[in-house]
Amino acid sequence: MISLYSSSSAIKAFLDRSPFLPLRFPSSSLSVSVSSSVGSPIRLPSAEKRAHSIVAASRGGSMSSNGDDSRQVAESFFRSVLGQMETVYLNRNPTPKSVLELVKSVDDVQLCYDHLAFRTFGIGGYGIDSLASFFLDYGYTQMDELRFPAKKLRALWFAPPDVSAIPGGSGVNGPLPRVFISELLVEQMSSQTQDVIRKYTETWPGGKKYAALSSALGTLPWEKPLSSEFEKLARESEYAAWTLVNGYALNHVTISVHRLKSHLNKIKKLNQFLEEKGFKLNSEGGVLKVSPDGGLLQSSTVADSISFKFSDGVTKSIPCSYIEFAERLVLPQYQNVPETEIQESHRRDGFEVGNADKIFESTNQGQLSRRTG
Repeated sequence: MISLYSSSSAIKAFLDRSPFLPLRFPSSSLSVSVSSSVGSPIRLPSAEKRAHSIVAASRGGSMSSNGDDSRQVAESFFRSVLGQMETVYLNRNPTPKSVLELVKSVDDVQLCYDHLAFRTFGIGGYGIDSLASFFLDYGYTQMDELRFPAKKLRALWFAPPDVSAIPGGSGVNGPLPRVFISELLVEQMSSQTQDVIRKYTETWPGGKKYAALSSALGTLPWEKPLSSEFEKLARESEYAAWTLVNGYALNHVTISVHRLKSHLNKIKKLNQFLEEKGFKLNSEGGVLKVSPDGGLLQSSTVADSISFKFSDGVTKSIPCSYIEFAERLVLPQYQNVPETEIQESHRRDGFEVGNADKIFESTNQGQLSRRTG
């Protein structure tokens, strides 16, 4: 990745050319915070919360044609940014690209994303909020918090507004995905690790304002690090090392398995299919990760690696990104609803600490070593 720090003139030119960036919905009327007990199964967000987000968004403009046009322009811009994030992700990661092409070759109707995931440094404004603001301004609703004490991480997930998919659209042009953003609790790390992270995040404090732009352009919002500092972070936290060299890049996209129309719409069958094709799946805690309530089933590939030239001229192989799969089962209270009438709202929503904790391992050396083992 190139550095945003060394491209500030290019950023300014980009912002000056874009007529859509100032077009924002009032985020103060769109955000709803919900807390949950750490480690407990995440409850299904109520329909009232989702409705609140939709109603709040409608207050951002009148029902006039101008208001409708503004929202259409905002949605077009928003999906374009997501599309650029996706393009950067697919260009850097051959495994997700191959998996998506393979699944599409079997299931060519509409491939939907369950969620997009990002990693951040929880310090100096570079944490969850720096990226969440982009999604909140569009109409996403903040939902539950998840804590990972052993990894010194916290995360929030965000529910999308009720926006129709582009007809025939797949991926970022399909139903808008959930968003999962995590952050490293930097103040809980060793002083040496904190010093390294502060060195880069404090060099250009304004970089946090361009989190979404950094992701879409495939750039780092700080200078390229020294290889020795990358190794120092990796010894304490592989998450920290990953974030130092990948920045706000998409950590993974997740295929919504139950929305597939072929025989691959069951995650066990999809896992078997991919393994038979030679793809390595994250084996931490077992290939299939299941929530305690049994309603959320997840798996993922092992992350790709790319060659990275550090600022001291050293070139190393670093972990990049991966692709995840999620099947959300129908909730008990909707078991009698005919299959043809089942909607996403009838299925298990949210995320699960135990599952996510194991999915994080997809970029760790223990899993990456299996690619060549």
